Amino acid sequence: MPMPAQEIEELIRAGIPDAQVEITDLAGDGDHYSARVVAESFRGLPRVRQHQLVYEALGGRMGGALHALQLTTACPTEE
Repeated sequence: MPMPAQEIEELIRAGIPDAQVEITDLAGDGDHYSARVVAESFRGLPRVRQHQLVYEALGGRMGGALHALQLTTACPTEE
């Protein structure tokens, strides 16, 4: 059963409270998404650890309820 984009966004925000999250349905099928997650809490962390934090926030749904997620993480740019 496909996972709604809103649920993905809510899970990420619950796990990473300072995150700004943008979800895009890549195929229109509810199974293939892209997520851009920007959070100050990522600052100083290697990209691999940033991705791990997002996957942890999804609580093991990757590969099950959530089939595919193209993930981009970043820190907010300083103005």
